[in-house]
Amino acid sequence: MSKINKSDAEWRAQLSPEAYRVARQHGTERAFTSPLNEEKRDGMFTCVCCGKELFASDAKFDSGTGWPSFFEPVAKEAVGTQEDRAFFMRRTEVHCADCNAHLGHVFPDGPRPTGLRYCINGVALDFKPESKE
Repeated sequence: MSKINKSDAEWRAQLSPEAYRVARQHGTERAFTSPLNEEKRDGMFTCVCCGKELFASDAKFDSGTGWPSFFEPVAKEAVGTQEDRAFFMRRTEVHCADCNAHLGHVFPDGPRPTGLRYCINGVALDFKPESKE
């Protein structure tokens, strides 16, 4: 799959102001504000910008941080990472592999089996519930 490239104006027209601020400008939503933090249904969490499948509901856990948290992406190729040194911290940023939307950060304090905590902004995600057919 080729990378998705859109102009800033196209992203602004497509996204809510908060989704644009977080996903395209590397913002962070306030903790405990996303309804996806409480989402418990089976399904798939996708990129709000391009619809790429990012995290399956069976990898979600309650980290207590106030953001949707996952111990692994749906596929290794679903997300990319890069070093983030903003605000005098050293963290690992997580972004969508297809459109480069900022999703959140990954930390080495998650549960088994990976020991990772993908701390993801809910506004950077959509949720597609599993169909009951």
